[in-house]
Amino acid sequence: MTQIAVIEQGSGWICVEKPSGISVHNDPGRDLISILSNLPAFKDRQVLQPVHRLDRETSGLILLATTEESLSRLSGGFAEGKMKKRYQALVHGNFPEDQFTGEWAWPLTKQAGGRKDPAGRGKKQPARTRYTVLSQTPHYALLDIELFTGKKHQIRRHAKLSGHPIVGDSRYGSPRALSFLAEQKNFSRMALHACRLEFSDQDCLIVVESPGLPEEIRSLLENDD
Repeated sequence: MTQIAVIEQGSGWICVEKPSGISVHNDPGRDLISILSNLPAFKDRQVLQPVHRLDRETSGLILLATTEESLSRLSGGFAEGKMKKRYQALVHGNFPEDQFTGEWAWPLTKQAGGRKDPAGRGKKQPARTRYTVLSQTPHYALLDIELFTGKKHQIRRHAKLSGHPIVGDSRYGSPRALSFLAEQKNFSRMALHACRLEFSDQDCLIVVESPGLPEEIRSLLENDD
């Protein structure tokens, strides 16, 4: 059975670390909510609902409400932009020193784009993503990423538009790179990890941080040559 780590919990909520490759919900019997609901510690919960979304391919922290009241309270804060989310992403290529910190601001459509049109077709809206280079190897860069808007696949689309697609991204990355990663590096996931949540609840500031990069991403980075 897929192991789900509970990172922190509070009044009416828990924060867990979702593995890559499973959806939060909408996949009965195999999604995150189904897995947790079948565990003894969660079977008696009347409510177990995500406060925000996380792509199937993305691993990391997700906040779940365990009461109707907390779901309403926390979802409202998220809708008002009071929750700050940070990610770490391993991307292809290197950055010059004068671009170690920057912002991607390409407008994006509400709906997801594709490999050939990551910005999407049709009416676009403002989108802002800030990045900082944490480390680099010959072929990859590890980025700390902060979102200021919440378009679908925003980090993935902005990374592609920047010329530094996320490693292992099957939707926006190149088929050649994906084949190389799978065949030569035994790497078959997307290298995007939600690593930090900051939100207010009942007049308290709460910060939850991931224990660290998933082993597959860390290993690929450390063994790049």
